[in-house]
Amino acid sequence: MATLNWENDMDTLLPVAERVGAKLKARKETIAIAESSGGGLISATLLAVPGASAYFLAGSVVYTVQAREGIVGITREQMEGKRSSSEPYAQLLAASVRDKVGATWGLAETGAAGPSGNRYGDPAGHTCVAVAGASETVLTYRTGSDDRAANMRAFALKALETMDEILG
Repeated sequence: MATLNWENDMDTLLPVAERVGAKLKARKETIAIAESSGGGLISATLLAVPGASAYFLAGSVVYTVQAREGIVGITREQMEGKRSSSEPYAQLLAASVRDKVGATWGLAETGAAGPSGNRYGDPAGHTCVAVAGASETVLTYRTGSDDRAANMRAFALKALETMDEILG
């Protein structure tokens, strides 16, 4: 089983985060992150870029109903007909974190890192990533792996790559 290794993770994640940060700074735009099964890796990587205070407004690990309601402000009514680890929820999460702190962009990730799937029937290695802002996107990504640490890295990388693509 793989483990998280910050130095190796940064070799993979940091170049993408640097591109995202540079684009946000050049555009004078800001970002807020809400992640679940990524465990904070998206935020940590963006914050590892020197000058992150120019674009990074907030990051949160929204892992429970209490966090969803208390930190991001998503109500039970807004969740009607939605479930975690789904594209509709990822879209709501991205828009809510963006709006909550007044960022230009919201980036959200929600999934099942492993080693087992989630209670909704999604397998380990399943995540949904969403971007909310001037352009919006949502996607489902599956690694096919039950390796929790490797999936966390893969989810963070997919989220950062998606944001990089949206920024052009």
